[in-house]
Amino acid sequence: MASSKDYLHFVLEQLSELQEITYRAMMGEFIIYYRGKIVGGIYDDKLLVKPTTSAISYMPTVTYEIPYPNAKEMLLVEEIDNKDFLTGLFNVIYDELPMPKPKNKQLTF
Repeated sequence: MASSKDYLHFVLEQLSELQEITYRAMMGEFIIYYRGKIVGGIYDDKLLVKPTTSAISYMPTVTYEIPYPNAKEMLLVEEIDNKDFLTGLFNVIYDELPMPKPKNKQLTF
């Protein structure tokens, strides 16, 4: 089941306090970036984030979900209505996330 743009826009509004929140549509779902790093995504109209140590300790309850077949487990964010919680969660996750891999420059001949 693909995620709705309405849910995406709701999540983006909840994260509006943060700078540099972007997304990319990917096979009916949405990957969420914070300052260039992948934090998580929206899968089946659920916000899932990467299971970093800081995210696990920040969240009051931890529920793991698999976003799609053969994927690694991610954390389900249940407090989606709480802007302060979401802002804090994204801020604590950021430092543990890897820097994006540099894009290969295509050679032209």
